[in-house]
Amino acid sequence: MTPGRMEAFSDGVLAIVITIMVLELRLPDGSSFSSLRVVWPGLLAYVLSFVFIGIYWTNHHHLLKTVDHVTAGVLWANLDLLFWLSLFPFATRWMAVEHFARAPVVVYGVVLFVAGVAYYILQGVIIASQGEGSQLRAALGRDLKGKASPVIFAAGIVCAFFLPVVVALVLYASVAVMWLVPDRRLEPIIDGRAPAIGD
Repeated sequence: MTPGRMEAFSDGVLAIVITIMVLELRLPDGSSFSSLRVVWPGLLAYVLSFVFIGIYWTNHHHLLKTVDHVTAGVLWANLDLLFWLSLFPFATRWMAVEHFARAPVVVYGVVLFVAGVAYYILQGVIIASQGEGSQLRAALGRDLKGKASPVIFAAGIVCAFFLPVVVALVLYASVAVMWLVPDRRLEPIIDGRAPAIGD
């Protein structure tokens, strides 16, 4: 399988995920602005999830531009990531319907955490498939954002158990803010300028 075909399949899955999420948005029961108060949890949950899916889409696009051949390991690691991302509509809807109750917020955090780990694994499998002198390894460097994200998600999950859930939501959102700018470390590879080790 070519990287382009894998990317096209992944793009299709993410487009369906976003479509499902938006179709599950509840409409207000009235025509006044005050009727939006009833549906604001769904809108807020949708916006947060849309941002996360957008972050995964842009960074996944950049990531696959570093791949010149797809191994079986890369294929399965990519499917693992897509599986967890496909759970976003379920976790988002539950959190919205239950108005950010503790259990749905915890489950949402678990989906975020495992998706983050799956993305990290995908990077590792790609690096392993590229062998010694991997351009991706050089571009990622210490990958502090990649390592910090699951840690922050895990902290949010723990906070959701013992603190007001808004603390967990702030932690989840902080990761989104951290990743809103696409991963510029990969741009030299995409532009044909291989980075030096340690950049």
